[in-house]
Amino acid sequence: MLTILFDGIAYGMLLFILAVGLAVTMGLMNFVNLAHGAFAMVGGYVTVLLMQRLNVPFLVCLPIAFLTSAVLGAILERTLYRPLYKRPHLDQVMFSIGLTFMAVAAVDYFVGSTQQIVQLPEWLKGRTEIGEGAWMLGMGHYRLFNIAVCAALTIALQHILTKTRFGSRLRASVDDQRVAAGLGINVNVVFLATFAVGSGLAGLGGALGADVLGMDPTFPLKFMIYFLIVVAVGGTSSITGPLLAALLLGIADVAGKYYIPKLGAFIVYSLMIIILVWRPQGLFVRKGGKA
Repeated sequence: MLTILFDGIAYGMLLFILAVGLAVTMGLMNFVNLAHGAFAMVGGYVTVLLMQRLNVPFLVCLPIAFLTSAVLGAILERTLYRPLYKRPHLDQVMFSIGLTFMAVAAVDYFVGSTQQIVQLPEWLKGRTEIGEGAWMLGMGHYRLFNIAVCAALTIALQHILTKTRFGSRLRASVDDQRVAAGLGINVNVVFLATFAVGSGLAGLGGALGADVLGMDPTFPLKFMIYFLIVVAVGGTSSITGPLLAALLLGIADVAGKYYIPKLGAFIVYSLMIIILVWRPQGLFVRKGGKA
C-alpha cells in the first residue's frame, strides 16, 4: 500500500512538472497551448538521442533538455504564438493542435515510430525497501530522484511567481498590458521569458519521464488529456492547485491500475468529473483571480 502511494506521488510530481507550463500560459498569459506536450517530447528525445548516440551522462542531458525546449519555445513564441495572443481561444486551440500533429509527424519521419529506451545510470536503477508485509515501502531510486527534483522545482517556481520582481511584473502584464507598459515593463520580454520557461519545464519533465512514461512520436497526443485534467482540476490561478491535482491524478491512476486494472482510466476520469462538479473553477482560486 505504501509503495503504491509512493509511486503515485512520484507519478503525480512528474505530471505536475510536465503540466505546470500549460497552467502558467493558460492562467497567467490566457493562451490555450495544446502543443505543450510537443515541448515535453522534444526534451525527452533530446535526452534519449544524446545518451544513445553520444553517450552523454543522464544528469548532463537534463539541463540540455530544458534549454533546448526553452529556446525552441522562445523562437516559436516570437514567430508564431505572439500574433495569436489576442485571437479567440478556438483559433489558439486549432493552431496548437495543428502544431502538435506536425511535431508528431516530424519526429516519426526523422527518428522513427519505435519507442525509445533510456539507459539510466546504475545509481538510479536500485530500490530501497523499508518495513514488511502490506505496509512495506519500496522506493525506486529513479522515482525518488524524480520526486526530489520536482519538489525543488516546485518550490523555486512558487518563489519566483510570488516573491520576485519578475513574478510581480508578470502579474501586472497579465492584468493590464497597457498600464504595465506605461510603468516601464517590457511586456513582450516578460511573456517571452514566461513562455520559454514553461516550455523548458515541459522539456525537463519529458526528459525525467522518458523512462517512466515511454517516449515515442505519439507522446503529445497520449498525455495531452492528462495535462488538461491537471490544469482543469487544479485551476490556473496558482501553483498549489495544479500540484494537488497532479498528485491526486497520479495516486488515483497508479492505485486504479494496481487494484482494478480492468477499469483502466475510468477512475481518473470519474475523479475529475466529481471534483469539477464540486468546484468548477478548480481546487484553488486566488482571491480576486480568474475563476
